[in-house]
Amino acid sequence: MTQTRAKSRQQAETAFSNEQSQFFARGHAVKEKDAVVQARKTKTIRLGEARLARKALDTQEASAGLTKKRAGKT
Repeated sequence: MTQTRAKSRQQAETAFSNEQSQFFARGHAVKEKDAVVQARKTKTIRLGEARLARKALDTQEASAGLTKKRAGKT
């Protein structure tokens, strides 16, 4: 009888261990995914700021070019 109980307990502990491992593996996967999403957001913001800065510089250079051109005509 005790052997049956010990075997049942061992099977239950093994099953629990497997479930627990899967649970922690899911948590780890979620953390990895969150890190990837955060990195993507950060990069998108950085690239957007760089694009806006480049556009502002292009606009400023175009303005300066027009001013020089107009100054040369008079």
